[in-house]
Amino acid sequence: MDHDAGRRSAWTFLTNHARVLLAIAADPEVRIRDIASRIGITERAAQGIVSDLEDAGYLERIRVGRRNHYHLRPDRHFRHPTEAGMPVQVLIDMFRQRDLHHQALQSDRHEPGGPLPPGAA
Repeated sequence: MDHDAGRRSAWTFLTNHARVLLAIAADPEVRIRDIASRIGITERAAQGIVSDLEDAGYLERIRVGRRNHYHLRPDRHFRHPTEAGMPVQVLIDMFRQRDLHHQALQSDRHEPGGPLPPGAA
């Protein structure tokens, strides 16, 4: 049976909490409005998630002037029992590798001698 036949589900593998954590890992000085915009949630929801992550000890919010700076605690473990013992650093590293790979591909496309885009021969 084809589960996609006739319906599309909007579920994803990562929660918004994971997405907020990853946005902060990528930029510890990111603004709440930018997190919300990137993820596609409201600023209020992003603020709530940051508070959840702070309350659970995954990050510390440090006020620097008018901005927040976030210090992650990547040694903290996932909360669900099936992932018990695995630090969130594993998730951060996976997406950091993805970002590095994408940056390398972009760099290769723009450097002389790099691979040509499809159809540019």
